[in-house]
Amino acid sequence: MAHTAIRRRTRGGGRAGAAARRGAAVIEQMPWNPPVIVDPPVEPLSPEGVEAIHDGAMRILEEIGIQFLNEEALGILRKAGCQVDDDIVRMDRHFVMEMVKKAPSEFTITPRNPDRSITVGGRNLLFGNVSSPPNYWDMEIGTKVPGNREMCANLLKLTQYFNCIHFAGGYPVEPVDLHASVRHLDVLYDKLTLTDKVMHAYSLGKERVEDVMEMVRIASGLSHAEFDAAPCMYTNINSTSPLKHDHPMIDGCLRMVRRGQAVVVTPFTLAGAMAPVTMAGAVAQSIAEALCAIALFQYVRPGAPCAIGTFTSNVDMKSGAPAFGTPEYMRATQMTGQLARFYGLPMRSSGVCASNVPDGQAMWETSNSLWAAVQSGTNMVYHAAGWLEGGLIASPEKFVMDCEVLQQIQRYMDPAITGTGPEDVALDAIKSVGNEGHFFGIQHTQDRYSTAFYQPFLSDWKNYEGWEAAGAVWTPERAHRVFKDIIGSFEAPAMDDGIRAELADFVARRKAEGGAPTDF
Repeated sequence: MAHTAIRRRTRGGGRAGAAARRGAAVIEQMPWNPPVIVDPPVEPLSPEGVEAIHDGAMRILEEIGIQFLNEEALGILRKAGCQVDDDIVRMDRHFVMEMVKKAPSEFTITPRNPDRSITVGGRNLLFGNVSSPPNYWDMEIGTKVPGNREMCANLLKLTQYFNCIHFAGGYPVEPVDLHASVRHLDVLYDKLTLTDKVMHAYSLGKERVEDVMEMVRIASGLSHAEFDAAPCMYTNINSTSPLKHDHPMIDGCLRMVRRGQAVVVTPFTLAGAMAPVTMAGAVAQSIAEALCAIALFQYVRPGAPCAIGTFTSNVDMKSGAPAFGTPEYMRATQMTGQLARFYGLPMRSSGVCASNVPDGQAMWETSNSLWAAVQSGTNMVYHAAGWLEGGLIASPEKFVMDCEVLQQIQRYMDPAITGTGPEDVALDAIKSVGNEGHFFGIQHTQDRYSTAFYQPFLSDWKNYEGWEAAGAVWTPERAHRVFKDIIGSFEAPAMDDGIRAELADFVARRKAEGGAPTDF
């Protein structure tokens, strides 16, 4: 009943809609300002615990081995002195650590708009959009449906619009109306023309990776030498847990690192299913799966920009379904953060949930995931806005709701909140009010009231009567209105007409050549 009522009221325009029609900003959002983590990380492991997990990961690599389903990688690792038996590779820990030490602890990726450059590593905290769900849900449709190009483009517009989203991940929803052979061409054209933020390439075969690198190069107006000289984009790969790397992802990363582009290696270890049921065992396996690939890439190109990712969570032992935002997920993320610092590598984690719609469960699970990222010292947060159903659904309402949380995290990191100068301690203000009166009208408050506290764009702080009198609009409906108004007033970032034409010509030529090979 409540859901039906919310959907019926969605037809209203609302305050945001009125603002958009007047030509004003849809929302008043915080400026582009990627946050820096100011707090010390949460470290649940003792030094002995870090050493135990490190030793476990090294013994996995030395004694059990990792399966590499990539002949080129096997040849490289055999040449490097690793033990290769068929497609199982065992690596000596000294080799692994020697290679990992070659990776930079911090690197910068510069997209076509240099003002949107991001630095990965250190204490930098970066948020990216939801990536790769095959399905879509919004309040207007009211049910889960396969993604299409328009839905994908609308989520890309949200990616560009929100300043708290710092990089563009994979397809924010899979546009299944586009044939797989040319999907990457159409979506990358949309991504490069609708956004000017850092781009991602799927490592799914030679053609897709090579095409995307060329399109990013064209969009940035770079020569081949300039593109190869510094990171302009990145890829993320997942191991096939347990203890396996497939052919196309390793192939794509090798192509990327040889051209100086950034690589994130993220094992997908679900404790109790694809990894041990204990968090220490799951994290040790995840570390082993990540480090062996990073060692390969550093051997091929010493100093290649690489980050270690974590996607360690647990399954529901009653059903086998993945669970996210759990206490175990939070601890695994924090534990991996300690290991990432131990190795001197930048780290990626995720803002994820298992909920099927943008409800309370979705927000508490995602908030748990996001704060675990902050506490762990994560540098890149994938899926920070828009993720539902364990990654099977992308939702614009959830995207907008998540951005409210991301802005709050950004504000939380503002050192101004914890300033302790004379004006911050405010003894003169306290003295002027004394034992009677209030602080609303004094000059100290008047000078600071507009910037003193975080101002939400989505939360409703009215009391119940005020909220009811205004139409009793629930949060997802408010988010839906914001989404529709952003799309209705969206303006794509500027792009040179010649570059746009060159991109379009490249897409047309590659389509005529057949794009990427597929099985159908």
